[in-house]
Amino acid sequence: MSNNNVPINSDKTDMKIKGQAKTDEDAAFYGTVEPLKPEGELVEGDMAFMEMAVSSSKTAEGIATLRFHESQRPEGERICYDPYAVRFISPEILEWITCNPDKAKTRWEQRERILPGIDNSVIARVRYFDDFVKRSIEEGLEQLVILGAGYDSRAYRIEGLTKIKVFEVDHPAMQALKIEKIKKIFGYLPDHVTYIPADLGREDFGQKLSEMGYSQSKKTLFLMEGLLYYLPPEIVNKILSFISKNSGKGNVIIFDYYPQSVVNGSCELEVGKNLYNQLAQFGEPLRFGIKEGSIEMFLMERGFSKIQNVTSNDYKKAYFHGANEGRTVCSLLNFAYAVVK
Repeated sequence: MSNNNVPINSDKTDMKIKGQAKTDEDAAFYGTVEPLKPEGELVEGDMAFMEMAVSSSKTAEGIATLRFHESQRPEGERICYDPYAVRFISPEILEWITCNPDKAKTRWEQRERILPGIDNSVIARVRYFDDFVKRSIEEGLEQLVILGAGYDSRAYRIEGLTKIKVFEVDHPAMQALKIEKIKKIFGYLPDHVTYIPADLGREDFGQKLSEMGYSQSKKTLFLMEGLLYYLPPEIVNKILSFISKNSGKGNVIIFDYYPQSVVNGSCELEVGKNLYNQLAQFGEPLRFGIKEGSIEMFLMERGFSKIQNVTSNDYKKAYFHGANEGRTVCSLLNFAYAVVK
């Protein structure tokens, strides 16, 4: 496993990196990354490693901030609850939010105007995937594979997962940051979690997964949250091919996706245009989408059956009622799950 601290020269810790939030105010809504500790000289490979850590952590921390924000709501109103989300957010962001509540509220409102319903859809995604994992445990789940794990905290907060083998697969740079945070939270690395450092875009994660104890014969759920649309189509196909060919019949995948029109910039909805432009501006453009109405054919051609598409109407109806009835969701973010043939 890669070193947790990237060696860099102390006079270069302020270097500008593509996509990084420029202030704590920006970071509170787009994510940032804790400065990596300066040790020794910077080399070319370390620079690339650090840039990947910043890019991955920015997104992961932004999602953790949404989970934290939702978890602060009253118990009867919150859609999801993550007691560990706060531990994945940098102290600078938390301090800014605490010291500037009015500004924080204004920024949330501004973001909602630009990307209406996106944050609520992400929160619904967290809840839906949580519920799916819980049902899978009740149905005899033996392995959970989380691809592009980021700051996913399910292995540490969902009851029953401590008795199940969990594999967290992520880029070495991102995973190194997470491992440090997990050690700070618990004082150790939980035995039921196996960390697999792998660049999904460049490495054979399947081989590493097998080498680290993954069993094709065990009942498995492959969870891919906020992942596939950041990968090139050929890598998405490679991942799905591995799962369909190296996982027992009846094993399950769950993921979220955007329509192809959002990815290529042709979406006519303003929120779609804004999402496309903002992600490109922050250096993390969407790269994969599924043509509207073709999710079943897409997955059938790749070895899956019993396909279920979950639309914004579905999760709006499931979770946003009572005090949350007035919260909007984004029609562009869909979830899907399917079974290996």
